[in-house]
Amino acid sequence: MENKNTKKVAVVNGGNADIGLGAPGRIFAEGAQEFVTGRRQSKVDKTPAEIRSNVTAVRADTSDPAKVLVTGASGLLGVAAIEKFLSAGWDVVGISRRKPELPSGRKIEFLSVDLRDEEAARAAFKPLTDITHIAYTALHEEPHLVAGWSSKEHVATNYAMLRNVVEPIVHSASNFQHISILQGTKIYGVHLHPIPIPARERDARNDHVNFFFDHQDYVCKMGARHSFNYTSLRPQLVTGPTPGALNVLPAIGVYAAIRREKGEPFSFPGGPPFVWEAADADLVADVMVWAAQAPKAANEAFNITNGDVFEWRNVWPALAETLGVKTGPDMPTSVAAYLKENADVWDQIVAKYDLRSRNLRQLVGQGDQHVDFAFAYGAPEGPRAFVSTIKLRQAGFTRTIDTEDSFRNALQSLIDHKLLPPAAKKSNTVGA
Repeated sequence: MENKNTKKVAVVNGGNADIGLGAPGRIFAEGAQEFVTGRRQSKVDKTPAEIRSNVTAVRADTSDPAKVLVTGASGLLGVAAIEKFLSAGWDVVGISRRKPELPSGRKIEFLSVDLRDEEAARAAFKPLTDITHIAYTALHEEPHLVAGWSSKEHVATNYAMLRNVVEPIVHSASNFQHISILQGTKIYGVHLHPIPIPARERDARNDHVNFFFDHQDYVCKMGARHSFNYTSLRPQLVTGPTPGALNVLPAIGVYAAIRREKGEPFSFPGGPPFVWEAADADLVADVMVWAAQAPKAANEAFNITNGDVFEWRNVWPALAETLGVKTGPDMPTSVAAYLKENADVWDQIVAKYDLRSRNLRQLVGQGDQHVDFAFAYGAPEGPRAFVSTIKLRQAGFTRTIDTEDSFRNALQSLIDHKLLPPAAKKSNTVGA
């Protein structure tokens, strides 16, 4: 006789209770694939063995839905995280000084807060009693980007911002469970000295000034005190379609547009060739959603990359094609200085194409300074920065993306949203 639940899915809530534990076995006997939820992880882990069937056990509290607070909501990773959490069915509260503009057009609860202001943050977060998770993507950078990475002011400000979020939340939210914090390869000292190849999560040493160390020590201490977990995420060169403090792609797009407007070729402006890795913002956001509830992500650190490697000169033609510009011979140039010197040309481009990105600095952030670093402009060699992502794969997250596709998609999105000018139309005229 055929089982009546064949090919059906059953979700059994309350798997920690005796009645909940009894139901799966009966349903499974009728042929359904099951997912059992419960609030207590230790009990949930025992569920499959207790009912002696191939049941997937998931920790979840259906009486108190997951609600994530995304800080740095208007930035590159903040926007990506909001979109991914919304798509996964979460309730989302966004926190930043500017209201985020979501590509999907979806609405979220939003609070405008300067996280450097302790009193303002405390007042804003006190009513948020139902927050269960934090995706912390907020970041403060000093005016001189690379030099600022080693400054005590950089550490102090970023440490205070995290503290101004966590402390009011843990005192207001009764079911707070997890926070993800963002780090990067600077935790290995890539901006200061050679690092192990590949760098592994266990290699990080507190041998230089960096707020990443302070952040991790803080969430570890607070997690132990208030019974929540944390995950430290270490992406390599994050890029995407949202203008942000360190996103190099808007600056590359502006550089290309100005070169085209002036009749100059899209020459590579960097220094010596070197091989590198990157991490797409959407990919990093997917890791955030995964880490929020994956038991193997609790109190762990993970390197994140797209899964491949690239060299700037090799992807340059693909960028040129997307942006509608012609390449030329290498021409070492400070992109930061070039954009500053040609700000008036950008204003002409904005008017010519009726672009939305009228504020050049808001569009590129400090991405122009980051471009100079990322291209090894003026440096004897590029950064040797390769990280192992084996730990992340073994923990269960396996998604990848081609870096060239990632760059192309982000630049095309910037064009589609009228932040960069359209690519020049190709002529079909013979001999043109």
